[in-house]
Amino acid sequence: MSSTYLIALGSNRRHHLYGGPQDVVLAAMEECAAFGTVTARAPVIATAPMGAAQRRFANAALVLSSELTPTALLAALKHTERAFGRRPGQRWGDRVLDLDIILWSGGVWRSVDLKIPHPAFAQRRFVLDPVCAIAPDWRDPVSGLTLAQAQARLTRPRPLPR
Repeated sequence: MSSTYLIALGSNRRHHLYGGPQDVVLAAMEECAAFGTVTARAPVIATAPMGAAQRRFANAALVLSSELTPTALLAALKHTERAFGRRPGQRWGDRVLDLDIILWSGGVWRSVDLKIPHPAFAQRRFVLDPVCAIAPDWRDPVSGLTLAQAQARLTRPRPLPR
């Protein structure tokens, strides 16, 4: 049975074959087609570094229709990260490629290695901006909000503290 996944992609390091982060993300989008059918691709956007990272990121998202289970897709994505040169290291540090399953048509998935929806996606504009470009009406099965509503909550102006 086919499932649909929303995948976030990011890079902030050069790759010896693909070039800069934007080109790494575009190449990774092509590699993800090996796991099913890519039905939508968000434009690649530049975002500020986060956490320990020192370089700007290139971020994007895609919608993938696949026969793979969530755990099998996670294994395939991790294999792709390693093939692109990702090595274990500092959390939120610089990386050649980061691939995350954000949402899944099956709703909620919980295992030791994988949580869907991605636990922090609603607090990350670098995820919400690209995913809203291709799937604004997808719903977070936990909050019930559409991705567009989650993005609006994250980006709305807030009053300054008094």
